[in-house]
Amino acid sequence: MSIRNRGRKPIAQTNTRSPITESYRNVRTNIQFASVADTTKVILITSTVPSEGKTSTSSNLAIVSAQAGKRVLLIDADMRKPQIHQAFQISNLAGLTSLLIKEHTFAEAVIESETPGLFILPSGPIPPNPSEILSSQLFSDFIEQCQTEFDLVIIDTPPVLTVTDALVANRVADGVLFVIDSQRTNRVHVKKAVHALQQIDARILGVVLNRMKRSKGDLYYYQYYASNAN
Repeated sequence: MSIRNRGRKPIAQTNTRSPITESYRNVRTNIQFASVADTTKVILITSTVPSEGKTSTSSNLAIVSAQAGKRVLLIDADMRKPQIHQAFQISNLAGLTSLLIKEHTFAEAVIESETPGLFILPSGPIPPNPSEILSSQLFSDFIEQCQTEFDLVIIDTPPVLTVTDALVANRVADGVLFVIDSQRTNRVHVKKAVHALQQIDARILGVVLNRMKRSKGDLYYYQYYASNAN
């Protein structure tokens, strides 16, 4: 039985003509240009602290990538506060955790979304040791296998300054997309988070700056800033 929530589905799924959806398409395009020299198939998405919009970014980027004809797998690797299943209003009874411990098969855990080409792997039951799972060889082998079956793998992870999960998961990623809330994120914290990523040689593809106002009376919008980091 699906787990339902009262929140709205990702905007790229419900309103393809929205300016916000178009901004996500711009993010998708900029990542493609940043990846001309090196193939980028596994993207890790994180933030500084909770509630900055990383799950919205993961979900909408996955949708617009699938809408562009790619075969996409969206993985909820935030095994402390998973939200992907809520965004898509699907079950979280089976997922990444139950797949890795072989309680469920890939076919049982992965859910095909209503967007053609987009497949979703929820987190599954919350484990006592998320960091250990993400740093395990089982997880690395799983992501490597996914790259043979999908054009793009997007991994939603916890915030950098909250726990170490995103840092240990970075080893399986080709690049990191960093999400910042322009209205509430402390600049000092952002610098700490970016420094932590740089310390492990993470390839920062760019930054999504959300809740930024164009001018008085305008709606919030999402904007992408390319990074010079390689």
